[in-house]
Amino acid sequence: MASQNVDFTEGNIMRQMIAFSLPIFLTNVLQTSYQFIDSLWVGNLLGSDALASVSVSATIVFTMLSFIIGMNGATLTILAQRRGARDEEGMKESLNAFVVVFALLSVGIGIVGYFLSPYILMLIQTPAAIYELATQYLQINFIGIVFLFGYNFIGTVLRALGDSRTPIRFVFMAVILNAILDPLFIAYFDMGVAGAAIATILSQGFSFIYALIYTKRTGKIPFMRPHIPSKMYATAIFKLGIPAGLQMMVISGGMMAIMSVVNAFGEDVVAGFGASQRMDNLIMLPIVTLGSAINSMAGQNIGAGKWERVSGIARSGITLIVSLSLAIAVLVYISAPWLLGLFVDNPNSIAFGTMYLTTVCFFYPFLGINFVLNGIIRGAGGMMQILILNFISFWVLRYPLTALFSEWTGEQGIAYGMGTSFIISALFAGAYYRFGRWREIRVLQRR
Repeated sequence: MASQNVDFTEGNIMRQMIAFSLPIFLTNVLQTSYQFIDSLWVGNLLGSDALASVSVSATIVFTMLSFIIGMNGATLTILAQRRGARDEEGMKESLNAFVVVFALLSVGIGIVGYFLSPYILMLIQTPAAIYELATQYLQINFIGIVFLFGYNFIGTVLRALGDSRTPIRFVFMAVILNAILDPLFIAYFDMGVAGAAIATILSQGFSFIYALIYTKRTGKIPFMRPHIPSKMYATAIFKLGIPAGLQMMVISGGMMAIMSVVNAFGEDVVAGFGASQRMDNLIMLPIVTLGSAINSMAGQNIGAGKWERVSGIARSGITLIVSLSLAIAVLVYISAPWLLGLFVDNPNSIAFGTMYLTTVCFFYPFLGINFVLNGIIRGAGGMMQILILNFISFWVLRYPLTALFSEWTGEQGIAYGMGTSFIISALFAGAYYRFGRWREIRVLQRR
C-alpha cells in the first residue's frame, strides 16, 4: 500500500478532516466546471436548440446512472472499513468484486441506454426541434459510459483508502481535455452536438486510462486480475449497494415532486426557483464534500473498532459544518439578488429567488448536520437506514411541508416548507444516531 494514503485511525481529527476535505471540494468544483464548460461551448457555437438537446440528454443520463452512482457509495464504506481493519486480503477481494460488478452494470446500462434513447426521449415529450440532436448526444454518451464510471470509481476507491488529492489530477485532466476537444470537434470538424458528445467521452476515456496506469504503477490501489467474486463479497456489495442506489432515486423523485408544487405558481416563480437551485448546487458543495470525507474517516475507524474516534469525528464534523454553513448563509443573504442576476434577468424571478435564498440559507446548518450524521451511518454500512431517512426527509417531510406551507402562505411557503423540513430531518438523523442500532451493523458476514 502506498504511503500517501492517510490512516484516519490516528492523529488530530479536525486537522485531518479539513486537510482531507479540501481536495474533495476542489474535485467537486472541477466536476461542476466540466458541465459548465460543455454548456458554454455548445450554447455559443451551436445555439439554443443544441444547448437544450444537451440539457435534456444530460438529465436522462443522470437519472439512469443515479442507481449506480449511489452504489458507488458502497465502495467507499466497504473499502474504508477493510483499510481500517488492516485487512489487506479483504480489501483486495472487495475491490475485485466491485470491479467485476460495476463493469458488468456499466456495460449493460450502456447497451440498453443506447437502444432505448429514442424511446426515452419520446416518452418525456422532447420537442421535435431538438429530438434528433438529443438522440445523437444521448446515444454517444451511452457508448462511453464505462469511461464515466471508470474514472469516478477510481477516485472513490482512493478516497476510501485515505487519498483525496490524487483524484484531482484525473478530473482536472478530463476538464482540460474537454475544454480543448469541444470546440475542435464541434466547430473545426463541424460535427455539431455529436462532436460535443465525442469530446466528452474521449476526455473521460483518456482520464480513465491515465488513472488506471497511474494507480497501477504507483501501487496506490491494490488491483488484482479480475475474477468471479466469492459469494460473501458479492453479497456485501448488493446488500449495501442496492439501498445506496435507491437513495439517489428517492432524492430525484422527491425533487420532481417539489417541482410540481413550484410549477403551480407560474413561470416567474419556476425561473426564480431554477436559478436558486443552481445557486443551491454550488452552496451545497462544501456540505456534500464534508459528508463524503466523514464517510471515509468513520469507515476506517469503524473497521478498526475505534468507536471513541467515531464519536469524535461526529462532534468535529458538526462543529465544522455549522460554522461553515453559517458563514455561507451570511454571504448568500448579502449577495442573493446579484448572484441570481447572473442566471435570470426577470425582476419577478429575481424577487422570488431572493426571498427563497434569504429564507432558506439560515436553515443550512441543519442540512449540514444531516449530512454529517448520515456520513457516519454510511461509514458503518447503514445504507438501508439512510434510504429510510431520505424517504422520510423528502416524501414525509420536504414535499408535504412545501405543499402545505405554500397552500397557507403562497409562494413564500416553498421556502418555509423546505427550511422546516431541514430542521425536522436533522432531528430524525440525530435521534437515529443517538438511539439507533447502526453500531451493530456487520458489512462482511464472515463464516
